Order: sequence, then structure tokens, then C-alpha cells
Amino acid sequence: MEQILLLINEMAPYLLFGFFIAGLMHAFIPQTLYSRYLARRNFKSVALATLFGIPLPLCSCGVIPTAMSLRREGASKGATTAFLIATPQTGVDSIVATCSLMGLPFAVIRPIAALVTALLGGTLANLTESKEAEEGSHEKVDPECGHGNCFHPEPYSLTFVGKLQSALRYAFVDMMQDIGKWLVIGLVVAGLITVFVPDSAFGIFKDNSLASMLLVLCIAVPMYLCATGSIPIAVALMLKGLTPGAGLVLLMAGPACNMASILVIHKVLGRKTLVAYLASFITGAVGFGLIIDHVLPRQWFLSHLIAQDCCHDHPGWFNVGSTVVLMLLLANALIRRFIGHHTSQTTTLKHTEDMKQTFIIGGMNCNHCRAAAEKAIFSVPGVTSASVDLATKTAVIEGTASYEAICKAVEEVGFTCLKA
Repeated sequence: MEQILLLINEMAPYLLFGFFIAGLMHAFIPQTLYSRYLARRNFKSVALATLFGIPLPLCSCGVIPTAMSLRREGASKGATTAFLIATPQTGVDSIVATCSLMGLPFAVIRPIAALVTALLGGTLANLTESKEAEEGSHEKVDPECGHGNCFHPEPYSLTFVGKLQSALRYAFVDMMQDIGKWLVIGLVVAGLITVFVPDSAFGIFKDNSLASMLLVLCIAVPMYLCATGSIPIAVALMLKGLTPGAGLVLLMAGPACNMASILVIHKVLGRKTLVAYLASFITGAVGFGLIIDHVLPRQWFLSHLIAQDCCHDHPGWFNVGSTVVLMLLLANALIRRFIGHHTSQTTTLKHTEDMKQTFIIGGMNCNHCRAAAEKAIFSVPGVTSASVDLATKTAVIEGTASYEAICKAVEEVGFTCLKA
């Protein structure tokens, strides 16, 4: 328990700052910016998707429907793949938290590694896509409003004060709901590793960085780890003897890949794109890990950890206060998320007496998922009102749209759909 509290005290001020910056980005940067320039099957669209994705605070599950929505609106396979690789590895919140807990060198190399692997993956995905299949995909428009962004979040039409309120709600309510559970799990797992795993457990890997990385890949790839929640786990494993390069592999592979993303990419983008996706970030993660272990000074990546392990001074009042605030926000988010106090958002285009249908939407795990499902539903001609509830995984829809059309739109962004 003491180890967990020490980790929280160290990370709390940086996490709160990172969440706040993420909220500002959400409220003040129009979402259409992320899909407007991603349609071409060229390196420029891949680079833009990568640069758009690196600072975005999307969790590993939230990035899937967001990327599928971009694809549905016309983004190329290369741009979509680059976005899928870059976005979950980083984010302003996780970069700041990495700096606080693992030091500046890790915080610098983490987004660089995400940049390189995303560029590689996007380029490979474009090479696997035939020119004939690409033609027309970037001309997709919504049949009702004439463009691919008929429904999007409201903050961009609000006043400055309204946008600031939206930023605060997104940062300290929505994001806390999305990644709060995984952050707590990461901290608990890190504490358990620190307490119960013997210091000699990873001694066999001490001088074999490649074996360390392969071990981490086998553990991390099928799991769900968010970019922030993976940080304390990486720290704990490194303190037990895994190399800094293996720690970076965990930071990259854990958030970038899980079984859900593998299945969705295979279904929506195809087997060749999935191979490009897996090959690029696995090759990139191992490559950057080897650079850390054998090219760069290892002391860069260990000094911050050694200082934390040896010198546990009593935290200052600012860290303690930040920890209290963070714990209260996490408690509020988890209560709202899992005890049913979350109020689903209902968006209505016009009042009507059209028929009402209820659907079960499978695969939603966060507010980004809910928003992507809602946006997909509103893209269907004939939908006049929709309410998507994350807690119950249901959508109540009014209008003349058919069951088949609604389910097709929902499945195109990576979810399952059944009529209740």
C-alpha cells in the first residue's frame, strides 16, 4: 500500500495538469481538423495522422472507434493505421506523467518512438492497399448533410466560458471515467509487483535485453493497458531487474495493441493492414528498446528510478493536496461510471413521432466509444433522435431508419449491434 501511495504522490500533480491540457485540446480544437487532411493515399496523410494522434489523450479502447470513424469518413488505410499506432502510445497526459515518474529521457523518446512506428505502419498499410480500392474512399460523404461530419460534439459552437466548462468536464469527468479504472489497476499491479516479486526474479534477463523485450511483448500485446496506467507497471518491472529497453517496449506495446484492436483492424481494414500494424510497432518497439540498452547511456534511463527507489522523502503539501484531489476525482468518476450515476447524453435533431428502436451496442468501453457510436448512428438517413448509454450498452433511436442500416453504420466503426 505504501508503494502505491508513493507512486500516486509522485504522479498526481502531473496527471492533473495533463488531464487539464487534454481537456483544453478537446474543447478548443475542432474534431473535423483530424479528418479533413487524411484522405490521400500518400505519406503526407500518414504524417498528419501521426502528428494529430500523438498529443491526443485517447485511451486504447477509445482510439479504435475514433480511427474507424475517420476511415468511414474517408481517411486512407495508411492514415488510419498511423493514427491507431501513434495515438494510444502517447497523449499529453501520459507524456507528462512519464516525465514525472520515469524522467525526461523516457518522456522524450516515447513520442519519438510513437512517431517513427506510426510512420512506418502507415506507409506499409498504404503499400498494401491497391489504387483501385482507394479510389472513391476519400469522396465518402454523409448522404443527408453532404459531408462526413454531420454530427460532432457541441463545444465548438459555445462561448469561451462554455468551452472552458466543457474542457473541465471532459478532463476531470469524462477522461477520469475512461482511464481512471485502468490507472488504478496499473498502480495496484505496480504495488503488487514491488511487494511480492523477488528482486532476483528477472535476474536471468539482466544481461539479455532482447529476451527481456520478447518476454514483455508476450505479456503486453494481448493485454489492455492504457498509456498512463502502463507507466507504474514499467517502473516496477525495471526496479525488479528488467532493462530500460524492455520498459520502453511495455510503454509502447501495451497501449498500442490488445485483442480488441487486433480483431477490429482485421475486420475493418483487412489482414494485410493488420500485418503491417503489428509488424511496425513490434519492430519499432524492439528497435528503440535495443537503442536504449546498447547505444544510449543507460544511466539516462535509470538515474530517476534509482533516486525514487532510494530516497523516499515525505511528500510536500502540494503533492499531498494533488493526490487528495486526484483521488476524489477518480472516486467520483468510478461511482458515476459503475454504480449507474452516469447520465447518458441525448441528442435530438428534430421532434418527431417516428418509431422508437432499442439496440444493444457491444464493444463500448469509454466515452469516446459512446460518442463514436452516436455519431455513426446519426450518419444514417432517417435518424432523428438518439440516446447512447455507456453503462447499459444500449442505444434508443427514433426515426424511420431501418434496423439493417443502423447496425451497418455501427459495425463500420468497430462495434457490434443487435436489436433489443
